[in-house]
Amino acid sequence: MRIFLVFASCLLLASCSMTSIKPLKINGVSFVASRDSINNSHVNPIINIHANYAALMPFGFIKDLEHPEVRYNSNRQWFGETRVGVKQYVDVLKNKGIKVMVKPQIWVSRGQFTGFIKMNNDEEWLQLETTYSKFILEYARIAEDVHADIFCIGTELETFIDYRPDYWKQLIKEIRALYSGKLTYAANWNEYDRTPFWDQLDYIGIDAYFPVSDEKTPTVEVCKAGLIPYKEAVAKCSKTLKKPILFTEFGYRSVDFSGKEPWKSDRSMTDVNLEAQKNTTQALFETFWNENWFAGGFLWKWHHNNEKAGGENNSRFTPQNKPAEALIKDMYANY
Repeated sequence: MRIFLVFASCLLLASCSMTSIKPLKINGVSFVASRDSINNSHVNPIINIHANYAALMPFGFIKDLEHPEVRYNSNRQWFGETRVGVKQYVDVLKNKGIKVMVKPQIWVSRGQFTGFIKMNNDEEWLQLETTYSKFILEYARIAEDVHADIFCIGTELETFIDYRPDYWKQLIKEIRALYSGKLTYAANWNEYDRTPFWDQLDYIGIDAYFPVSDEKTPTVEVCKAGLIPYKEAVAKCSKTLKKPILFTEFGYRSVDFSGKEPWKSDRSMTDVNLEAQKNTTQALFETFWNENWFAGGFLWKWHHNNEKAGGENNSRFTPQNKPAEALIKDMYANY
């Protein structure tokens, strides 16, 4: 009898060793703030697609690319963009088992690209640093208070970082003194390879808007081929720095030529192409999600009012109520 039990145990161990166990990924959504508070009915659709994380994005505002003052927590902001709103959203999400990344972001008037924020002299840079620190450290404290799982120290601020790297390194130390969770930074897809402070963070964060094809409706295979050089570069970065890769944003629009310049949110692009969105998204999953050095990512973007969001006539980023939503549900279910 003892010999049989030992033999059975060996068979079980061998079977387990041969079984491929996929690592749990961060299957996230970028949860867009609304005018009002949220409740379980707004979170259930996230659970339905097997997401396990949500990024919350309180906003600070800058008047123009050369203005040194960050304004935030204004009465004019939507509830979900504010300090009080973040706390309420976290409570509801965590009560439903969804983990949270707090990701404070800057909005420049007229939607100008944050990567171009640049001051004219040292005095203005110091003013910007003072107001940005106040903004980001306040949300670091909130992230600690609500036990947020990840905190993102900034999003697509490449010129600010290029010109003031020492400020950022000191800022990370100040954040660490306040916040005990994991840290990342959301670098643009063509910025991450020169970001100077990855060694101080837990994840290499990338907003993964990689251009993959100039075709109107690229196939999955065409998109996967277009992703090969980016995958190789990202894998090398992860290996060199010994840090996992996290897509702090990823997604493609349901529009013609969605893989050509995926970062564009131009409202003049209105030719709906649901297949292009599905194919580009599938290619991204199949290229990255199986890699051990890849931690996961946050889909851009997900609206709280699921019944009214997206739809087959919508050319924007959200996959809600489009074929891409079913794809994402299947992909997230695997991890």
